[in-house]
Amino acid sequence: MKRVAIIGAGTMGAGIAQASALAGYDVILYDVSDELLRPSLANIQDSIDKGVARGKTPTAVAEKAKTAFTLTTSLAEAAQADLVIEAAPERVDLKRQLFGELEAHAPEPTIFASNTSSLSINVLAAASQRQDRFLGLHFFNPAHIMKLVEVVKGDHTSQATMTAALAYVARLEKTAVVCKDTPAFIVNRVARPFYGEALRLLGEDAADVATIDTLLKSLGFRMGPFELIDLIGCDVNFAVTQSVYAAYFQEPKYRPHPIQQRMVESGRLGRKTGQGFYTYE
Repeated sequence: MKRVAIIGAGTMGAGIAQASALAGYDVILYDVSDELLRPSLANIQDSIDKGVARGKTPTAVAEKAKTAFTLTTSLAEAAQADLVIEAAPERVDLKRQLFGELEAHAPEPTIFASNTSSLSINVLAAASQRQDRFLGLHFFNPAHIMKLVEVVKGDHTSQATMTAALAYVARLEKTAVVCKDTPAFIVNRVARPFYGEALRLLGEDAADVATIDTLLKSLGFRMGPFELIDLIGCDVNFAVTQSVYAAYFQEPKYRPHPIQQRMVESGRLGRKTGQGFYTYE
């Protein structure tokens, strides 16, 4: 495996692309326009330079990684990679459409993977003709830093595909946890109460945002729930919560909170918009 294609140059896609380039892969980065691709690549290269400045990345590795990228707005070109990782917004219709188009151009050995955090791998795989070479590779934000990757085995994923995917994750120097295709897999299912209970406390005026975050961090969490929602994006967090709630047939403990909807509809999406539960310069 030499070439990896990332479908989507947003926060998650850029992070996966950066991690792949630093691991020595040639990276094809796809999005719908050059106006999205060019700033994404500039941010990736700037992040790589910061890694050098902090002593985290050797200069030679960084310089090679910064030249490893091919930008494209052609799915046909992206499909030529050995591994194609989709990192599009969390919409099943959009992801299935992308995989259907990729399927029309990809060579037979190409492996398809989705970075979905909550959607069924089996449902997404049905949009292609290579269900044995289809799996989930769920990275966590920021993808170039966070060590955990959920490697999700679909009902038809072959062992050869799992072996190749695990080797890819290992080369990125990340920790793989293999899981079944269950709603929200492991981490996002476990994490729902972390956000949900915090939102309920806020909604009931039991405490303010900063107090709830401080209390959770006093128990050993690196970030409070509202800090983490702002980092991930309120829109992404809300979409995943809705997906998990629907997948478990409206199980009450996974129910979204009106505060989430209000934040999204008012455009307060967190760090990426400068305003979420906190304000960012």
